[in-house]
Amino acid sequence: MWFNGRAREAAEFYVAVFPNSRILSESTIAVGPAEGGAVVEFELEGQRFEAFDAGAEATFTLAISFNVACETQEEIDYYWDRLSEGGATTQCGWLEDRFGVSWQVVPAMLGEIMAKNPGRVMGALLEMEKLDIAELRAAAASE
Repeated sequence: MWFNGRAREAAEFYVAVFPNSRILSESTIAVGPAEGGAVVEFELEGQRFEAFDAGAEATFTLAISFNVACETQEEIDYYWDRLSEGGATTQCGWLEDRFGVSWQVVPAMLGEIMAKNPGRVMGALLEMEKLDIAELRAAAASE
């Protein structure tokens, strides 16, 4: 993950948001255009990531995003609130965090809910920013 002078800050933020997460190592870029920048390896829920300070020429886009599958509404609320803090939100559970990284916070059972009534559930989904499990289930049950 390419950050512009904020690799350590980003890694610390993500580790604070996700339980069972930790910073594994930090080093400094020794030579080249990003000399002096940080390289931070961290782990979120068993998945390893690497953040590095390499300048402003590359930015994050929606084309690469992370999915957070949540079992409960409380989890959705938690991740939505924490990850969107200082960022921006949009429809269908999508948000961009303060570093420009895109996330989609969804119910883990979204596929199951969607299968019951795809048209109604998709209609409800398109009306929401933060997803609401009860509303999605109600849409699935509607005629």
